[in-house]
Amino acid sequence: MARSFKALDLLDVESLLNEEERLIRDTIRTFVTDRVLPIIETHFRNATFPNELIPGMADLGVFGANLQGYGCTGLSSTAYGLIMQELERGDSGLRSFVSVQGALCMYPIHAFGSDAQKERWLPRMARGEAIGCFGLTEPDAGSDPGSMRTRAVRKGDGYVINGAKAWITNGSVADVAVVWARCEDGVIRGFLVDRGTPGFSTRNHEGKFSLRASVTSELIFQDCQVPAANLLPKTVGLKNALMCLNQARYGIAWGGVGSALAVFDEALTYAKNRVVFGKPIAGFQLQQEKLVWMANEITKAQLLVLRLGRLKDEGRATAVQISLAKRNNVWVARECAKLAREILGANGIADEYQSGRHFCNIEAVYTYEGTHDIHTLIVGEALTGIPAYS
Repeated sequence: MARSFKALDLLDVESLLNEEERLIRDTIRTFVTDRVLPIIETHFRNATFPNELIPGMADLGVFGANLQGYGCTGLSSTAYGLIMQELERGDSGLRSFVSVQGALCMYPIHAFGSDAQKERWLPRMARGEAIGCFGLTEPDAGSDPGSMRTRAVRKGDGYVINGAKAWITNGSVADVAVVWARCEDGVIRGFLVDRGTPGFSTRNHEGKFSLRASVTSELIFQDCQVPAANLLPKTVGLKNALMCLNQARYGIAWGGVGSALAVFDEALTYAKNRVVFGKPIAGFQLQQEKLVWMANEITKAQLLVLRLGRLKDEGRATAVQISLAKRNNVWVARECAKLAREILGANGIADEYQSGRHFCNIEAVYTYEGTHDIHTLIVGEALTGIPAYS
């Protein structure tokens, strides 16, 4: 059921946002409260994605919100981040859907695609009429995407792709997949593969305890022939795929704040109302320590992504800064979900409350788009100048 929500703001971060940013955040916040929270528990329980929300999200301009032209909203990076924050306050699966659509599919088409590719896909994707996915991770190549086995061989006026991708959000429902494959010259390039292309099939990962309200699939390519016109012409190496990941990781850093805000608000409300030994549990030192830790870390996370957003709007955000934010904020969200579950006691494992759902979801977010450990090594190399993963 939908619940009232009051965001934590100990350092008046609100005053650092401009009027447009507050309006955008509040609009998405209302959408999440009114449209997402009343139905998301059922979808999580049934392992289904809430397709009924797609038209409403498209009307709000959330798909490719920070891209210019082609029907996209053209918002600032900070405003885009606030959208991701509020969507993840609803559910990580919902934010993942929007993040993949915009940052991992629309962005590479916008940045690396031909004019014809942009005209064909971006307006439809902005309207939610076409869905995209991003095929980089493989069964044996996750943290080390450079070892991918998917191959694209030139044949006639096109390419033949063979290989497989795993853990792909939106995979089986996507109208187009941005697929990364190694060509005969050893260079990794991006291809657009339409749904229904002969030799291209999908199957869903079943039995997930995390991101249950999200479609996660395998992509399988068996002599899949795509025309040369489907090659993203400006892709010339793994660096282009990593640029896409940085767009997504930026949004995830904001999303972590949203998840943490959701569970903190629920835990605080519960602690004020749950009476034990004659007084609310919020009056006990142990519970206050948990609430203060959560508030302390959330406040730092809020400041981190706001500063990162301003840097990104200035064109100065670096991959290391984005890794730092993704690493920190998802860890904060993970710890907050754990503490909220503790405060709720036995009720914390019931989906009448949302903390258990966020507790499960954040485990996937902690791992995807670069594991916590990989982001540690990225920041570690920046500090020491010594890469630990090669």
